[in-house]
Amino acid sequence: MTPDTTPIDPEISLRCTGLHRYLGQGDGRVHVLRGVSFEARRGQVYAIVGPSGCGKSTLLYLLGLLDQPDDGHIWIDRQLMSNSSDEARTSARGEHIGFVFQFHFLMQEFTALENVMMPMRKLGRLSAEAMAARAHSLLAEVGLGEKTHRLGTQLSGGEQQRVAVARALANQPTIILADEPTGNLDAKNSTVVFDLLTRLAKENGQAIVLVTHNPEIANRCDVIRPMRDGLFV
Repeated sequence: MTPDTTPIDPEISLRCTGLHRYLGQGDGRVHVLRGVSFEARRGQVYAIVGPSGCGKSTLLYLLGLLDQPDDGHIWIDRQLMSNSSDEARTSARGEHIGFVFQFHFLMQEFTALENVMMPMRKLGRLSAEAMAARAHSLLAEVGLGEKTHRLGTQLSGGEQQRVAVARALANQPTIILADEPTGNLDAKNSTVVFDLLTRLAKENGQAIVLVTHNPEIANRCDVIRPMRDGLFV
């Protein structure tokens, strides 16, 4: 497919057109995404909802440049990324995309502060002092200012997910992608994490695209996009 060359509105952080993705081989090959098109604007929160197996997480992994489509195109901050080199995709992930998953994936042997600093170290734009200052500020924003030097093993599940939110925001990304970010939390912590994520992202003009099975979370988003059988419906 030839990419659309129409200029993209600068308020659109993320855009994809005609995404197709197949998984498996031979008789077991499955057409998971069947021509998905989508765009996300700065400061808006989008919920992708639908039954298990409909393609939600596959789409999120494509949008996060963790996988490549079999056909279709993806733009991140108006840059065409879907056919880019691995090096360019890795660079774009570090600069433009923050991830929050159902499982926080903290490095348990490191402190909360060190976990938040990791994406900044990888991007390599700030001095050690500036990285530490930003990590301290983000942890304070998520209510963990007094627990910056605690190891992951010394934090509750809700606290670890709040560290994951701070880590996702560390490089001031253009887009936050969240796959069931409250799926492992009780109702109270789910509300806390969702509120933090959306408030901080809106304050910074970031687009949030989240996959969720939680109708209460979905109904609090700006836009709900239901999926079924590999397509938005």
